[in-house]
Amino acid sequence: MKIHNTTGGRIFDAANYVFLSLIGIITLLPFIYVIAGSFANEAEITRRAFFVWPEQFTLGSYEYIFSTPAFTRALVTTILVTAVGTLVQLAFTVTMAYPLAKKTLRGRQVILSLVVFAMVFSGGMIPTFLLVKDLGLLNSYWALILPAAINPFSLIIIKNFFQELPAELEESAKMDGATEIGILWRILLPLSKPVLATFALFYAVGIWNDFMSPLLYLSDNSKWTLQMYLRQVTASSDLLGTGNVDPNYIPPEQGIKFAVIVVATLPILIFYPFLQKHFAKGMLIGSVKG
Repeated sequence: MKIHNTTGGRIFDAANYVFLSLIGIITLLPFIYVIAGSFANEAEITRRAFFVWPEQFTLGSYEYIFSTPAFTRALVTTILVTAVGTLVQLAFTVTMAYPLAKKTLRGRQVILSLVVFAMVFSGGMIPTFLLVKDLGLLNSYWALILPAAINPFSLIIIKNFFQELPAELEESAKMDGATEIGILWRILLPLSKPVLATFALFYAVGIWNDFMSPLLYLSDNSKWTLQMYLRQVTASSDLLGTGNVDPNYIPPEQGIKFAVIVVATLPILIFYPFLQKHFAKGMLIGSVKG
């Protein structure tokens, strides 16, 4: 008899549902409060310690932050850096994983050993900074992209996925005159959509949320990303600088902080559902065989 068909099994399932639902609600409450606070006025935020629905909706915080050139510049910068960085990381990872998937490649085991070593031991903050400095990448957006162009874990997973594909696909393509690049572009990549979509999400989230790299490598505040700007807003009383707003208008300080947090988080939440169907499958594909 199956456990869930017994009385004890049904009680256990019900208790699980209740417990996990409570955990989910507790997890969501801070996000709901931040969203509600971004639409509330300063008086309500100061008066009410916690609420999930503002008494009076206002778009003042959003109007204020989008009227400031510094915020819009940081938002556009982050979008562009995330898009370019994700494409660069995928391209570098795929083009390195494809030859490593071939067991006939000379020095393959040595390269794979170095990849595993790099996955376990990193260079550290100071050596990485000195390398970026010597390459002339300081105060450049490439400093946010190139040092993390290849993730060893992602490389191994994608390499294993390529190894699991039937060898007959490549053999038949070569008989038709296809080159290695043609095989990769026309055959392997279309079959790799789940795993590529999964790691594209990982790369995009990592670049979007990256705070340490801009802090280390960008000295010009006009090149700040959204995470650096969010840190400045939440830590400084000089919220957003001069914007195209009424000089007599006093913006809600806490409301602006909440609005910036919402804007910094919302794009990833919108992007995730489009890749969700590939997420579980992509994490399992290529993670068994070595």
